Amino acid sequence: MFTGIIEGMGTLAAMRASGTGRVLTVEADFDLQGTRIGDSIAVNGACLTAVTLSGRRFTCDVSPETLSKTTFGALKIGERVNLERALRLSDRLDGHLVSGHIDGMARLERRDINANAWILDFSAPQALTRYMIQKGSVAVDGISLTINQCDTAGFQVSIIPHTAAVTTIGRKGVGYLFNIETDIIGKYVERFVLRLQEGTGTPTAGPGVSMDLLAKSGFLDR
Repeated sequence: MFTGIIEGMGTLAAMRASGTGRVLTVEADFDLQGTRIGDSIAVNGACLTAVTLSGRRFTCDVSPETLSKTTFGALKIGERVNLERALRLSDRLDGHLVSGHIDGMARLERRDINANAWILDFSAPQALTRYMIQKGSVAVDGISLTINQCDTAGFQVSIIPHTAAVTTIGRKGVGYLFNIETDIIGKYVERFVLRLQEGTGTPTAGPGVSMDLLAKSGFLDR
């Protein structure tokens, strides 16, 4: 589990094929002291397992499923990536709860400046936007961001200069693809409600929860 507060950046130092998957070697900009083989590290928002460690370098396997859902298929040697090690229960919970399981990709369509903020507009498939609400949370390349507005075709976020400086989002222009993880709570709520509607869930006393009730309460976009 992660928070979407990027710990630092790293560089893709090496990459090789492993069947239809890949093996990535990443060099972090920061000290990895305390990290062990088998630990989870989010690379551009995707939860990967460190299988080797040497100084600031770690190697991780990327499965064919992860390649199909993420931008890793287009990564190039020398490219910069966002890094976050797994959340510790003793840490402050900034950002929001992020699983590191990428749902899909979104394309940056427009980038404007408004005072001290960058306004970024993304296009995204409805399979992603269905879980987005105004002022809800989304992880973009692992960065926890607040959604300004959204519709079935995309969403908009703002970033401050600090975020642009310490993550890769400030280095990517219009046309780039980003890894997207939607709010995990919304997905579980949808699953729970659908099972109740299908009659496969455990019924509850009273009127219960419905899609209409969730929409009226602001949890879902109509």
